[in-house]
Amino acid sequence: MKFGVCYYPEHWPEERWAEDARLMNELGLKIIRMAEFAWAKMEPKPGVYDWEWLDRAIDLFANASMEVVLGTPTCTPPAWLTRQHPEILRVDGNGRSRNHGTRRHYCPNSPVYRKYSRQIITQMGLRYGQDERIVGWQTDNEFGGGKTARCYCDDCAREFRVWLEAKYGTLDALNAAWGTMFWSQTYTDWSQINPPGDDINYKNPSHLLDFYRFSSDSYVSYQQEQVELLRQLSPGRFITHNFMGLYLDLDQFNLAAPLDFITWDNYPTGNPDRWRQILYPPGADATRNDPVYAYDVGEPIVQSMAHALMRGLKQRPFWIMEQQCGHINWGSLNPGIRPGTPRLWIWHAVAEGADHIIYFRWRATLMAQEQYHSGLLGHDGRPDVGFRDQKKLLTEMEQLKQLTSAPLDASVAIIFNYDDLWTLQMLPHRQDFHYLRHLYAYYHACLRLGIGVDLVPDTADLSRYKLLIAPTAHLADAALAQRLHNYASGGGTLLLGIRSGFKTPSNRVTDQPLPGALRKLAGVTVTSWQSLPPGQAVPFRSEIAGFAGEATYWVETLGLETAVPLASYELERPDRFAANLSGLEQPTALAENRVDRGRVLTLGFYPTPAQARALLQHLASQLAIPSLPDLPAGVLTYQRGDVRLLLNFTDAPQTVTVGTTSHTLPPRDLLFYR
Repeated sequence: MKFGVCYYPEHWPEERWAEDARLMNELGLKIIRMAEFAWAKMEPKPGVYDWEWLDRAIDLFANASMEVVLGTPTCTPPAWLTRQHPEILRVDGNGRSRNHGTRRHYCPNSPVYRKYSRQIITQMGLRYGQDERIVGWQTDNEFGGGKTARCYCDDCAREFRVWLEAKYGTLDALNAAWGTMFWSQTYTDWSQINPPGDDINYKNPSHLLDFYRFSSDSYVSYQQEQVELLRQLSPGRFITHNFMGLYLDLDQFNLAAPLDFITWDNYPTGNPDRWRQILYPPGADATRNDPVYAYDVGEPIVQSMAHALMRGLKQRPFWIMEQQCGHINWGSLNPGIRPGTPRLWIWHAVAEGADHIIYFRWRATLMAQEQYHSGLLGHDGRPDVGFRDQKKLLTEMEQLKQLTSAPLDASVAIIFNYDDLWTLQMLPHRQDFHYLRHLYAYYHACLRLGIGVDLVPDTADLSRYKLLIAPTAHLADAALAQRLHNYASGGGTLLLGIRSGFKTPSNRVTDQPLPGALRKLAGVTVTSWQSLPPGQAVPFRSEIAGFAGEATYWVETLGLETAVPLASYELERPDRFAANLSGLEQPTALAENRVDRGRVLTLGFYPTPAQARALLQHLASQLAIPSLPDLPAGVLTYQRGDVRLLLNFTDAPQTVTVGTTSHTLPPRDLLFYR
């Protein structure tokens, strides 16, 4: 367990560096990240390198007993490069090129940009790759940030065709997969295929999904060139990247694969500002914080889900490479942060699997785009709120180390799949349906019950989980069905949600009765499905405590094949269902199918928060998964081995009962015990 900080020596007078190093030592900071935005300083002219300033910075901070992490500076190409080679600039869906003066304005498929990227990384590797003071490398910075995941330039068009030909082999295969007979889209030459830009008003969803996949693979390929160079030039040092939590435009599982571990940028008041619109239940006021939370803590369960996804990228602990330590500058409100809140964030991150914390940033900048973003030091160089909270954390290092060394084993996992997410972005059927929002309904219910959850791909080792939730396994084939069958037949409990099995992996609707490839596994047939407008509902009943009431928003009726009913819709108003219900005496809302030593449950509607909690509490009880159903709103709890952590994110004292013992938590505070 170590703390560190992001530092930009090029932003400050060199005579200030020594005082900064002294203060960092005072705070117990052991790691410093540098250089990820400094290409223009390192290479002020083509082929002319200036390393002396960075040499002196590394010397000074290493002599202050700090380990150095260097970032490859490819996020910010210098002006001489963008002016000499404007073809490297990213082009948006409207055909407009980005310009110099920002970051992430390059195209990852530009052969020219890749050449210059390799050159600067090679020079950095030759100079610092075997320096014992350098402990690791960060590739680039926040791949895809600022809506830059997809480029529509000529280089991307060319590489997209190459990617498609490698995938499909023949145009006949591509035309079949994309259904190009519709609207006379059929292609007779690879050169006829372009990226689906904004000059197409109604895009073919199969074409679009493949372009999203290609765009993600482009960054995977671009990063791989950096990884291979650094492995060669800097053996024995770790390689990582700073991810962005619930970022949706790139497949972060694939990006994480070649890295030693992942890091991510944790901004508790900023990130939920971006994600809140897609995470709140349908119909909720998504423009404001949940009033139960203190105003300056963010959205803790939203942040927990981001931690869980980051942990799931490699199914192991992670670093926080940029940790918010005060107010930020890029949200909608950017509230001030009170003493105690940064400390709460750190404990929360560590409970979720962070074992190193790097603050962003050391000192609030005086210049350019991030002037209002705080640091551990204010603009005047004096300690700010995060500085003082870090001093408090220093007194708690022993407990933090105990927490990081305790096992991080969840009994529940939720499958996360970017292809499903992208597909439902393209054709949601109802405009407020979102894959992530539906997943959050289950995740939120687990956290409110005090149940830890992993977010994993369906290719992970699923056997270690007692309960596996697939909220929307939308694109399904025989391979997915077999993996899920293997999990259930081995004794696992699988919960399938709505819209599962609706399409094939090429984003075409299946011609099989729903849920398509998952029908035999589920033991049911979806006999009707529909989106319900606000105010419309279908009553249902079950024998599960608390799991009753009305199904709203999205409803599917389940016909039983080998499954048995656990909940049924009530047919006082059969006109609520769009499809013909003839032959169905009592359409099923929740079914259970035995699969060897395990079982598969299929839920036919979008659960409310209360319904999700009731169902998951029932399953947790059956599976002997510990839970705290009376956990107060605004409180999160974590059990890691024999270590228990309680976190109060509200402005009021909260009492939590664990077993026979009650604990009272002060406002915005925590309790750690064994």
